[in-house]
Amino acid sequence: MTATAPRTETASSNATRVLVLNSGSSSVKYQLLDMRDRSRLAVGLVERIGEQTSHLKHTRLATEGDADATRERSGPIADHEAALGAVAEELAADGLGLDSPDLAAIGHRVVHGGMFFTEPTVIDDAVLTEIERLIPVAPLHNPANLTGIRTALGLRPDLPQVAVFDTAFHTTMPEHAARYAIDTKIADRFRVRRYGFHGTSHAYVSRAAAKLLDRAPEDVNVIVLHLGNGASASAVRGGVCVDTSMGLTPLEGLVMGTRSGDMDPAVIFHLRRVGGMSMDEIDTLLNKRSGLFGLCGDNDMREIQRRIDAGDAQARLAFDLYVHRLRKYIGAYCAVLGRVDAVAFTAGVGENAAAVRRAAIEGLDVFGLAVDEERNAVRSGEARLISPDSARVAVAVVPTDEEMEIATQTYALVADGTALEDHT
Repeated sequence: MTATAPRTETASSNATRVLVLNSGSSSVKYQLLDMRDRSRLAVGLVERIGEQTSHLKHTRLATEGDADATRERSGPIADHEAALGAVAEELAADGLGLDSPDLAAIGHRVVHGGMFFTEPTVIDDAVLTEIERLIPVAPLHNPANLTGIRTALGLRPDLPQVAVFDTAFHTTMPEHAARYAIDTKIADRFRVRRYGFHGTSHAYVSRAAAKLLDRAPEDVNVIVLHLGNGASASAVRGGVCVDTSMGLTPLEGLVMGTRSGDMDPAVIFHLRRVGGMSMDEIDTLLNKRSGLFGLCGDNDMREIQRRIDAGDAQARLAFDLYVHRLRKYIGAYCAVLGRVDAVAFTAGVGENAAAVRRAAIEGLDVFGLAVDEERNAVRSGEARLISPDSARVAVAVVPTDEEMEIATQTYALVADGTALEDHT
């Protein structure tokens, strides 16, 4: 089902700016973009909300003839209302205030939209209620997202505000990919299925990879590897997601910074019955003390690589296990897609860790995959191919841009229904 709230309001035809808000439990990330030329006007981060050591960093990005200007402030910021008030003050100081007639909409990142929200959605009371109903399957994320939305609505109740869901891109998965093999009545009653996450990144990168190949997205099959502290893979056929590694929650799939990824679910029973651990202790173990951190005590791939270079066996084990899982998913998604045109690495590790890219692709020549050592070693902020010219399948590094994706989807929905032609 597609849920798009009635467009009772649209942005003025002269309003082209979108404020993107990503509200976490104790932080707010934000960007202000002008969709006329897809430029960033300001970016910022409020951290440690609710603490005495709260910190805000705001940057007014360079315009013609100017340089970037950064301001920082520290001190207690009691709650999200105070945080967004501080953000509004910083924007106003740069002539970019929330009361500007140039502001078309506010776009909010919402982690979990279930199966109901398959598109960006103008927020109303019914949308807020449904996001709240999804809290049991996203207890760490949806409450914070809701707090940010409600605070922003209080600041600008007259302005269109749009929810863009991490899960939406993955709602196209066929039932045989989205279902778990458990009793269907129980699964349906408790909404147990595979939803997937990082959807805005997978959508952006899959299209950008097609553009890099100078082909239309609907003509390209892409395996996207979003490798940050959280990590996920997706199989995208002709611009449509047909499988992804994360499931009911972001715990399933690849080895991550602090999350275990795939494992036998009976481990939970074993730890409960034999280890005497509580469910909360097991939850903490699998989400915060596992993955790379659980294996070697570090979840920063740069530090792990440094330790490997110094001969550290635990760091080597963590790296090898991480890459082994990656290779399994690449091979599996080659089978799912049948024909693969590109494998795209993105996010912090994917964009910067040449050793991970090389190890993940090494030995997969049977699938037409190879990495050119010189191209792979180049550090760049641009989308680029790192495979040899002779390779049957392109291997690419594509910097993700989730804020641009959220702004693009938001503006396309509210700006008199006008969709942007170039989404990359």
